[in-house]
Amino acid sequence: MRPFAACLAALLTVLLTACATVPPAPQPPPAAGWAWATFDTRGVRGSGAGGIADRATGRPLTINDPVRIASITKLHVALGAMRLVEAGKLDLDRDVSDYLGWRLRNPAFPDVPITLRLLLSHRSSIRDGIDYWLIPATGRLEESLRDPKAWDTEHRPGTYFQYSNLGFPVVASVMEAASGERFDALMQRLVFTPLGLEACLNWTTCRDDVVARAAVLYGADGSVRKDDLRGRRPDCPGVPAPDGGCDLTGYRPGTNGAIFSPQGGLRISVTDLAKVGGMLLRRGRLPDGRRFLSEASLAEMERLHWKYDGSNGETESRFYCGYGLAMQILAQCPPSDDPFGDGRARLGHASEAYGLRGGLWIDPASGRGIAYFATGLADAPEKGRSSYRAIEEWLAGKGR
Repeated sequence: MRPFAACLAALLTVLLTACATVPPAPQPPPAAGWAWATFDTRGVRGSGAGGIADRATGRPLTINDPVRIASITKLHVALGAMRLVEAGKLDLDRDVSDYLGWRLRNPAFPDVPITLRLLLSHRSSIRDGIDYWLIPATGRLEESLRDPKAWDTEHRPGTYFQYSNLGFPVVASVMEAASGERFDALMQRLVFTPLGLEACLNWTTCRDDVVARAAVLYGADGSVRKDDLRGRRPDCPGVPAPDGGCDLTGYRPGTNGAIFSPQGGLRISVTDLAKVGGMLLRRGRLPDGRRFLSEASLAEMERLHWKYDGSNGETESRFYCGYGLAMQILAQCPPSDDPFGDGRARLGHASEAYGLRGGLWIDPASGRGIAYFATGLADAPEKGRSSYRAIEEWLAGKGR
């Protein structure tokens, strides 16, 4: 063999051996569909999607398809609340009874005021002891909160963290009462329109073409869990009354913030979640430089209002170890609360409901972030190395 040919053959042997030893790309754990987008202050930098958005039509899932994003909704609600604080219509430390027009109190601690700060940081002592998701659209939140099971009577408000979905219908009612606007329209004005989002609560303010792109939520067995819309928005945005009634024409803002699911009813795509994350990385500014929220307000949201010390809250297996105002602070007790596995203190929120797991996280130190979700999951999917699930860690890994 000539010297050149011998060298070429040897080089090819080395290259083929190296390729053969490269491990295959890790595959996602089982899911009906998944989507993710990484971003920085300039916008989306990378993205991916797989699986099905609607099995009835075979429509594939894309990064632009809106999904019921569950508890990431709470972060958006806090953005709206902080804009009302900046406008002078709300005070984080005022008794919310003053806004509601009725007395909100833990029956075991009747002299302790409940404030917006306590509600947003899950330290109000309101707990999910009642079926908060079944409060009818024509009902009154005040009546539901008279039930003693809605309260943690063992811990004084302000002293104990207990993640509470029920607290956010109260936040929504306070925002309605302070503004005089229905919550879905208020969030459209305060958050969705300024941020340029094709998003809405319980489908009320989304355009028809956005409704047509809805991602159906499935269980692990293939059953429909939520949003099998067939291109048509629901007749009732909330839970109908026992008699089927859902007439909101005479609704008085401030009486039932549960209607539009402020705890988890946001419909949004990962593309639009990335816009929210970009605003957070730009310290409250929009892409054109205009201010959406002050740096002081963002700093208040991101500040550790609660950190687990071993006995001051329910962590759900150390899933929660640090919390601000509707904002999780990761890696406060790693590796348990660190789905990224690198010990970096990211900010944002996780989601879980109706077979979905999701996350919106920013890393202020690197100036990058990621938004993601997966659908079609079991109630208890395969666990990961942390307190998060394997599918969440796989998706979070796209943003490392």
